[in-house]
Amino acid sequence: MQNKQIHVRGIEYYVETFGDEDLPTLVFLHGFTGNTTTWYETIEQLIDKYRIVLIDMIGHGQTTSPTSHERFAMEQQLKDLDELFSTLRLKQFTLIGYSMGGRIALAYAVNYPDRISTLVLESASPGLRTIEERENRQVADKKLSERIVSEGLQAFVDFWESIPLFETQKKLPTAKRIAIRKQRLTQDEQGLSNSLIGIGTGSQPSYWDALGSMKNPVLLVSGELDKKFVSISREMQKYIPNVQHETIKQAGHAIHVEKPLEFATMVRKYI
Repeated sequence: MQNKQIHVRGIEYYVETFGDEDLPTLVFLHGFTGNTTTWYETIEQLIDKYRIVLIDMIGHGQTTSPTSHERFAMEQQLKDLDELFSTLRLKQFTLIGYSMGGRIALAYAVNYPDRISTLVLESASPGLRTIEERENRQVADKKLSERIVSEGLQAFVDFWESIPLFETQKKLPTAKRIAIRKQRLTQDEQGLSNSLIGIGTGSQPSYWDALGSMKNPVLLVSGELDKKFVSISREMQKYIPNVQHETIKQAGHAIHVEKPLEFATMVRKYI
């Protein structure tokens, strides 16, 4: 593994790379409260045949946490990623994104389609369709962002681990649940708070209308027990021209955490 900080548009991005540059490249974008370590079990199954690139997203892990939430906006993050990919000399690669990272990956593929050979979206969405939905979500995200700062990181992680979206993670082995919690507790409070406001589902543009024009092959992966995102993936499947939707049994929202072998096998087979 090689790890380094890469300066991009005033942000120091933390990046880990694995494998030879001559191999086909897979780039992974983690979800909210995640970092590069969330992918480690998954890439164990892929590292023999692929070059792997893991990125700490802005406000997460060892990447800079700007004080202004405007710097977290989708447009800003897409510009960052495009410059980062140029710095890494990535011309054609598979882009894999989970949840928040999936929303960003989808937006990147819509705006910079020529770089992407294949797009894999895990438990992701194109955003909210209506202005009313987005405004309501912005209000909720702002309240949660203020809670992170006022109550502190530990109280927020306690809350975050209790929401229905992660109910299935309670079945994970104790050691794994402790490791996930420890990773969440390493985050920066301001970074998470600004991330919620700047690139929360309510703040990002809706990409539903762009799905029909996508030219990249797209794999949608959802967990069987995550009914909401199974439904979203089925709806997305109606519009994307070159798409395949797969569900992984007995998995919830964070499939790569709950079923890393199955997730990696599905990605490898599709690619």
